[in-house]
Amino acid sequence: MIERIDTTERLSSTVIHNGVVYLSGQFAEDDTQNFEHQTTSMFAKIDKLLEAAGSSRSHILSAIIYLKTTADYAEFNTLWNSWLPDGTAPTRTCVQAEMARDNMLVEVSVIAAEK
Repeated sequence: MIERIDTTERLSSTVIHNGVVYLSGQFAEDDTQNFEHQTTSMFAKIDKLLEAAGSSRSHILSAIIYLKTTADYAEFNTLWNSWLPDGTAPTRTCVQAEMARDNMLVEVSVIAAEK
């Protein structure tokens, strides 16, 4: 069975299938803030969506990280390392990307196992 959550004609924010939770790309609601604020508020959204889907950040299997500029890579890693519980590092890809909105600095999509 496939469960789709918050589905529009274009995408679902969350899809759950066979014990795996797939989140669409998440970003800060307020993209007028600095990189740290955008990143930490995006992490809070991911936490909320994972919890609603029966998962958590310690169950993340894989992440794709999109940065507007690689100049933010070191700061992202510092924030990422403090957000993830020790010993739960997922597979990860990080790329520089053109963002959907000019002020967006970071976006992350994750795949996680259910608890």
